[in-house]
Amino acid sequence: MMPRGGAQAPRPAPDGLAIYAVGDIHGRLDLLIELQARILADAARRRAARRVVVYLGDYVDRGPDSRSVLERLTARPLPGFDSVHLRGNHEQMMLDFADGSGRGMAWFPNGGGETLASYGLDAPAGGLRPTPDAAARLRAGLLAALPTSHDAFLRALPACHRIGDYVFVHAGIRPGVALADQSEVDMLWIREPFLGANTEHGFVVVHGHTVSLAPQIRTNRIGIDTGAYATGVLTALAIEGGRVDILHTAP
Repeated sequence: MMPRGGAQAPRPAPDGLAIYAVGDIHGRLDLLIELQARILADAARRRAARRVVVYLGDYVDRGPDSRSVLERLTARPLPGFDSVHLRGNHEQMMLDFADGSGRGMAWFPNGGGETLASYGLDAPAGGLRPTPDAAARLRAGLLAALPTSHDAFLRALPACHRIGDYVFVHAGIRPGVALADQSEVDMLWIREPFLGANTEHGFVVVHGHTVSLAPQIRTNRIGIDTGAYATGVLTALAIEGGRVDILHTAP
């Protein structure tokens, strides 16, 4: 964990506000619980009158407990925090499958089977795609098993959220395009040219989606996906005033 006081933030947070952002959870309920405890402990030491936590999407897939992660996020918000939940590309794939979209079969090579298993369904292992008949049965099973609260939560997730000079998205933005004109597809899926751009966007983009061994803090973007489902390291960013801290679970 970065020491208290951390490093200089690319831009200051709004006065009186402590901002936290949580990277890609991917079905790791154990890590979410641990990181939320670290966030609560960190916030208790801060002076900010208001606290907000932004979850950057990819709550489901790959890890074993996607259903429980969604249940915790919908039913047990962090006390004393405003909570913002963004849509990731994995939530979009889950909805595509549930809605019978032709794109929905792409969910299986990307961890959809683990999510279906967390809802008690017998899905193909190892990322294999089911036959059309099996997919139809799995879709019907998911719709029957998916709580109304989970469905409503998934469908209401926005693609981005702005707080002062920070814009929070799952994957990133397209350089040179105004924020109001950004494509939702880019905000959920983009890597390049976003990751390699030196463009000053007029704000700092905080994102997940692309795994790195350690958080990447640059003048125009901060990436905090540390591959929690595989590494055991789930990362959060904390910004207050002109300082930034990194919180994370133990590997």
